[in-house]
Parts: sequence; structure tokens; C-alpha cells
Amino acid sequence: QSQLVESGGGLVQPGESLRLSCVVSGFTLNYYNMGWFRQAPGKEREGVACITSSGGSTNYADSVKGRFTISRDNAKNMVYLQMNNLKPEDTGVYYCAMDSRVAVQDMCVEGQIYSGMEFWGKGTLVTVSS
Repeated sequence: QSQLVESGGGLVQPGESLRLSCVVSGFTLNYYNMGWFRQAPGKEREGVACITSSGGSTNYADSVKGRFTISRDNAKNMVYLQMNNLKPEDTGVYYCAMDSRVAVQDMCVEGQIYSGMEFWGKGTLVTVSS
């Protein structure tokens, strides 16, 4: 069964760090561009970070630049989101998504995290609170 499964969420205090993981099964990961998205309570889902299929390009939402890092290990079928210096406004459900289209790769390179990716996980909850 093809699926994406996120893990690593939890409750942390402001200033702390978390690393989210996304394990992909049933796909050949190196064909896919990957993204992390989040949805805060009462708000629309937003793109957080993207990485191209080769890992050669990454991009981030302005709100997380310098604090979050997206990475991938195609051999292990894993994608990660390292989140440092977390803030209460980072609270939300975080989703991993993937898309094989060249246009999506181009968007990521050009600074756009495409919200209409083909495949999605079910999310992991991150709560940042003192």
C-alpha cells in the first residue's frame, strides 16, 4: 500500500526543537519532490518547506527561514523537517506531501511551495506552548 506517514510531533516549549519524519512506502522516492505543510487551528493550510527530487534545491516560508531545515534520504525513503527555536505560532498539524511533476519542481526552485501536491500523509500534531 502506497502511503506517507509522519511522526515526531509533540508538545514542546518555546525555543525548543523537534524533528519531524515522513516515511514513504510504495513509491520510488527519488522521483518525487517533497513538501511539508502545516495547518493551525482555524487557519488554512500553508506551505512550510519544499525540496526537489534530487535534494538540490530547497525553499522555505518566510516565517520559518533560518529555523527550519528540510532534508531527505532517498535510500531510506525518508524526508525530515528539523525545527529549531520553535514559537507558539508554529503550532499546528504538520503534513508531508509529494509530487512527481516537473512543474512542481520548478515552483520549488523558484520559491513557491505548491499546495496541490499529488499525495499526502495524515499529519502529526506539533504544539508549542509554555
